[in-house]
Amino acid sequence: MADVVQYKVGQHTGLLFFYCEKIKEGDVLNLNIVLYQPEIPQNTGNIARTCVLTKSKLHLIKPLGFDISEKSVRRAGLDYWSQLELEIHESYEDFLEKYGDKNIYLSSTHATEMYNEIKFQEGDFIMFGRESEGVPDFVHNNHKGFRVPMISSSTRSLNLSNTVAIVAYDALRQIGFPNMR
Repeated sequence: MADVVQYKVGQHTGLLFFYCEKIKEGDVLNLNIVLYQPEIPQNTGNIARTCVLTKSKLHLIKPLGFDISEKSVRRAGLDYWSQLELEIHESYEDFLEKYGDKNIYLSSTHATEMYNEIKFQEGDFIMFGRESEGVPDFVHNNHKGFRVPMISSSTRSLNLSNTVAIVAYDALRQIGFPNMR
C-alpha cells in the first residue's frame, strides 16, 4: 500500500490553513465513516467530532449541501476539525474506484439485518445516506445493508449523527475499542 495524502486543516497564530499530510503504510484507522451527499452541516459537524474521538476517518461524497471552506469551518467554531482525518470524493463512482474492494456496509431503513448482527472489523467502511432521502437504488444494490431498529409506527428516522454514533460505537465495541481509553 502506498502512502496516501490526507487533506487536513491546521491552526497557527489564530489562522486556519489547509495542508497535506501523508498517512504512512501500516497506519490503520479504527473505522471509515462515509456520508453520501450529506445535506445538513450540523450533522456532519457532530459526525466529524465522533470520528476524531474514535480515530475514524470521515469520507464525504459530493455534492455536499453546505460549504466546508476554511472560512465556514472557522465560523462554525469546529475547533476539532484540525484533528479530523477527512477525505472528500468528487462522486460515488470516484469513491468506489478507490475503495470498492473494501468492506463497505450501508445503513438503510430498508435493510432486514440489524446493525448489531454485522461482524465489523477494523478499517471497515460504514456508509450513511442523505438526511432527506438516503441513497439511490444503485448504491443500495452495491453494499450489504443494515438497519437501526425503530418503532414501526413512526414516519421519521433517527437523526443521522445519532445513527452514526450508535453504529460506530457498536462496531468499535466489536473490535475491542482499539487505542481508546
